[in-house]
Amino acid sequence: MVPLLLVLLLALILFGAGFALKVLWWVAVIVLVIWLLGFVMRSTGPSGGRGRWYRW
Repeated sequence: MVPLLLVLLLALILFGAGFALKVLWWVAVIVLVIWLLGFVMRSTGPSGGRGRWYRW
């Protein structure tokens, strides 16, 4: 009974980790797309040059 519970617990942990990693990959792709769009569509600064589009 205990080995069966351990196997089920391991399967549950691996499934949860796989789901979380898949979600994190999608979040990373979305952030990359937003960053690239901001890099391409940034406005010109007051001096005519390209300014930073982020605030850090």
